[in-house]
Amino acid sequence: MRSFRGLTASKVFYKYVVGYLTFILMKSNQGQNQSKLSEFLDNPRRALWRLSLPVLGGMAIHTLYSITDMMFVGWVGENAIAALAFNMPLLFFAFGMTMGLASGVTAVLARVIGADDKTSADNTAEHAVAMGLFLGTGLSLAGFIIGPQMLSLAGAEGEVHSLAWAYFRIVCASLPFLVMASFFRGILTGEGDTMRPMKIMGVGTILNIILDPIMIFGLDLGVVGAAVATFISQLAVFVIFIYLVIFRKSTYVRFRLRNFSFNPSIFGAILQIGVPASLSFILMSAGAAIFNKILSTYSFQAVAAYQIAGRLEMLVLMPIIAIATGCVTLVGMFFGAAEYDKLREIVRLSISRAVTIGLIAGVIIYVSAPLAMKVFRASPEILGYGVSYLRVVAFIFPLIPLGMMSGRIMQGMGRGLPMLVLTTLRVVGLSAPLAIYFSQYLHKPVVWVWYSMFISAVVASFVGITWLINMLRKVEDLPVPAGKQDEPPDLAPEVAG
Repeated sequence: MRSFRGLTASKVFYKYVVGYLTFILMKSNQGQNQSKLSEFLDNPRRALWRLSLPVLGGMAIHTLYSITDMMFVGWVGENAIAALAFNMPLLFFAFGMTMGLASGVTAVLARVIGADDKTSADNTAEHAVAMGLFLGTGLSLAGFIIGPQMLSLAGAEGEVHSLAWAYFRIVCASLPFLVMASFFRGILTGEGDTMRPMKIMGVGTILNIILDPIMIFGLDLGVVGAAVATFISQLAVFVIFIYLVIFRKSTYVRFRLRNFSFNPSIFGAILQIGVPASLSFILMSAGAAIFNKILSTYSFQAVAAYQIAGRLEMLVLMPIIAIATGCVTLVGMFFGAAEYDKLREIVRLSISRAVTIGLIAGVIIYVSAPLAMKVFRASPEILGYGVSYLRVVAFIFPLIPLGMMSGRIMQGMGRGLPMLVLTTLRVVGLSAPLAIYFSQYLHKPVVWVWYSMFISAVVASFVGITWLINMLRKVEDLPVPAGKQDEPPDLAPEVAG
């Protein structure tokens, strides 16, 4: 029976994954001599959707994998779900470091391309690769050394801890590939190319979905099988990026790694935006770990419900995240080119569309919460916790875009600190302390933990949009440089070539 399954899986892999990979490689450009700035300036509205829709497609595929992965693991047993749940904050820490710094690469690269500085663009991309190599290796080694202790600190015990560590140590080996792929994606996004990263990440995700049931059930590896599938898919994505970016040279920027020379100003520009973004993600990771710890005082079923519902929440929020991602590139390019009218236009457009989507998403998630949770074959206790969570957070979906978009727009303008401040306010300043107070001192039921998240999101959204309005007023007071020859205003760090 296993050999039959393996044969079928091999046919599926060859027909779809290999065929899709061939399509990407054949369609990739040999190189671009000009940036996409002029095209984006001609039609900012179309540019926003052109950048956002591929991101949305990639996120849809990845979210499908995330839900499918949780579903497969859930069929193994409740301990398996809990083990995966305790991994999430640690992995989110690694992803946060990676995505934060990669977003710094995107923002800096977009601004120097907008300023028509090809030399700085090439140097920024080279420094991004060097940074990715260092970060990926460091995260992997740290995971192997302190992983078991961190899982214990998060609250994993007994069999759940054993399963969590078995999963985590394999995923640690894949971190260098994940980090480098994320940095390559950041480079392409900074150029204004989100289509090819979506296709490449799609290959890895589809491969992971195919391998999950084979490894988990076909080879009877359980939770470890899910980790092995992740390792193989991340390696495949890394190899594709290396081929397209380094060997095929199909990007606007050029890599001359043999002549690489460290430039502190470029590293500093990336870190000035990337470090606050990374710290923001880390704070969210710490917040998730804190909430896991708080929820574990109720039951492990509450922890599992929080993780499952969180994946469903991300499913309906991903159009907003996609718009925010595309907006960073456009804001960076328009700001670097001193096209302030276009900058204001894209800010208004992106926020209005994101709020509308948030309102629709809130209605959908509130109505469909019970049905969505049942997909995971959840026990009655998990089902109850998950539905209550989704129906509370559904009311803040129209407000979430205000805080999210504000932070990313200011990031595109070269300001990384606002995103960190907003996250700190939401997680450290409000939600975690309120959750601890409600659960440990007032001994309220689980739903009050969800109320703490609601309160913090409302406050952070209000602060974020107020901050953005004040920054845009400064831009409105700036004269448009004659002939666009002057340097962009001193709201962002410069990058030396």
